[in-house]
Amino acid sequence: QVRLVESGGGLVQAGGSLRLTCAASSAAIIRADLMSWYRQAPGKQRELVASIGRTGTTNYADAVKGRFTISRDNPNDTVFLQMDSVKPEDTAVYYCWGMIHTAIHNTRAYWGQGTQVTVQG
Repeated sequence: QVRLVESGGGLVQAGGSLRLTCAASSAAIIRADLMSWYRQAPGKQRELVASIGRTGTTNYADAVKGRFTISRDNPNDTVFLQMDSVKPEDTAVYYCWGMIHTAIHNTRAYWGQGTQVTVQG
């Protein structure tokens, strides 16, 4: 079973920066294909924030374009979300999501447990 573990969440002032990390852990991982960050604010639907393909192509929600950057380290099966110029409306639980190919299950989608980001201001 693949486990996605997010880290880096916390409290940050408006205008500041935060870097989220998602590490995919499994001895069976052959490759991670599409990796994404989602977020869910209180009373809101979960929404896609950013995604990155295995070769590095990226896509961003309009609300974060120009402020957030998604990147990945394929050898370590890790994806990052660099959050700059954060706003109070960025406050949410951020979830890592991955379409991951393993020796056991072929390709499946996995969710992380989420990490809280709170922006003051």
